[in-house]
Amino acid sequence: MLTVAIHQPNYLPWLGYFHKIRHCDVFVFLDDVQYSKNSYINRVQILNQRQAKFLTVPVSYEFGASINAVSPAQLDWPKRHLDTLKGFYRKAPCFSDIWPDIETILSSTPQSDLATSNRYLVESIASKLGFACDFRQSSELETGDKTGDDRLIEIVSGLAPGGRYLSGKGGASYQDGVKFRDAGLELHYADFDHPTYPQSSRAFVEGLSVLDAAFSVGWADTAALLERTN
Repeated sequence: MLTVAIHQPNYLPWLGYFHKIRHCDVFVFLDDVQYSKNSYINRVQILNQRQAKFLTVPVSYEFGASINAVSPAQLDWPKRHLDTLKGFYRKAPCFSDIWPDIETILSSTPQSDLATSNRYLVESIASKLGFACDFRQSSELETGDKTGDDRLIEIVSGLAPGGRYLSGKGGASYQDGVKFRDAGLELHYADFDHPTYPQSSRAFVEGLSVLDAAFSVGWADTAALLERTN
């Protein structure tokens, strides 16, 4: 049975995002839904002097635009983000091992639109973690005028008939499980317990970019942290 996960293309997302990638066969970037200002689509938290700080991609957009129609407002943002990351993490235990990869990935990030940039970053990092799945994007899939659960069902049914949809546990508050069952699909929720690892903060800070874990413990141990979650 194939497992499909679906999520907006977020910027350098947290460990829970990659947990879903690790536990699915097909991951769909929901790139043609409306962009939400100041969301994790164009920003993420990283650690600086034991405090969480936002790292934000400056964007240019019109209200109501889809994520794949949002463009960067400044083309030099990858360089500026590299400078910030280097300043924040240069003393991290695995910085010297991880930095060449991050420098190459961010420097090569495509600039056409936010969805393309984020997809490239997510796929590149997933590769470094050793996570292999089939990456797709919703704008390439035919779903007619369906919305909400109906569109998710159409996507999953088209990619994995009779398969499983892996949703974030927050979806349990609004998704209609009966619709998925009637469509012949299993609906599962990712039960992600945030792992801890050595961090520069005295009190562990959850929800940071996957890069915080990578700089702290390396690619292999970051992948292992996600293997141990449910």
